[in-house]
Amino acid sequence: MPFVSSNYSPPFVFRNGHFSTIYSGLVRRVNGLVQERERLELPDGDFLDLDWSYCHNPSSGVAILLHGLEGHGQRPYITGSAKYFNQKGYDACAVNFRGCSGDTNRMYRSYHSGSTEDLDAVIHHILHTRKYSEIYIKGISLGGNLALKYVGERNEIPEEIKGVIGISVPCDLHSSLKELLKPKNYLYAERFRRHLTDKLKLKLPLFPKKISKEDIKKIKTLKDFDDIYTSRAHGFTNALDYYQKCSCLQFLPNIKIPALVINAQNDSFLGPECFPFKEAKDNPKLYLEVPKYGGHVGFYKSTNIYHNETRAIKFVEEVI
Repeated sequence: MPFVSSNYSPPFVFRNGHFSTIYSGLVRRVNGLVQERERLELPDGDFLDLDWSYCHNPSSGVAILLHGLEGHGQRPYITGSAKYFNQKGYDACAVNFRGCSGDTNRMYRSYHSGSTEDLDAVIHHILHTRKYSEIYIKGISLGGNLALKYVGERNEIPEEIKGVIGISVPCDLHSSLKELLKPKNYLYAERFRRHLTDKLKLKLPLFPKKISKEDIKKIKTLKDFDDIYTSRAHGFTNALDYYQKCSCLQFLPNIKIPALVINAQNDSFLGPECFPFKEAKDNPKLYLEVPKYGGHVGFYKSTNIYHNETRAIKFVEEVI
């Protein structure tokens, strides 16, 4: 039964889920990381920007880092992870999803919680251009769902992929959406909605036959965004169809490599269905840690090396 007891116990003020979430997202700073950008051209004519950082000596291992909704490769939860992986002897490749690197992507489509074809493109690019014998995937929030879906939906994955780590994972997207739409999360949800619609407005002059100002005016909630844009742009019937098909929860039983999920009890973004207790009990490769504290990607430690960052390395070194 790979249910992992947690020893995470932050200072008193960081036991408040909202405080730890906001501090870690808006206040935390990670200094001293040097990243080099590589542009990966995709088969459909679009691109991804990859932000690489390297350990001091040549490494045979690399961590692919996947950000959350409206994140990017310079968010502290990504740079903190990259820096610690580098310190422990692993190179890091921080993936900026389509439209998230500072440059608008070329296609009408962008990214979503289940777009594993782009992760697959990154993995094969790395395998064809670099000489790594070990690949680890660490995804945060949306990126965690994507990473777990990737390794669970395929019967075969490259043998170089040794393990996957998901942090603050909305394993059931509809359950998470319902939590985000509650009054307690209004400020978070409104921030996400505003960022997403601002990006969508950039596509208006480029794709006038696919989106209109009237469509954008109808987007009052995150579900509206997924009904009007995400589902239509990516081949789903509607938002609920998108949530059902892209939630990683249904793919967890099929994971055949070591996988760690860390979801805090006081994560206000996650509904009950986002905690895969049964799936962890039934799959010996799936490890679930549910700390009492941590909020959403808010696993603060006074060293500025967060709990999820040290746990990822410990998992790689002890389990994989």
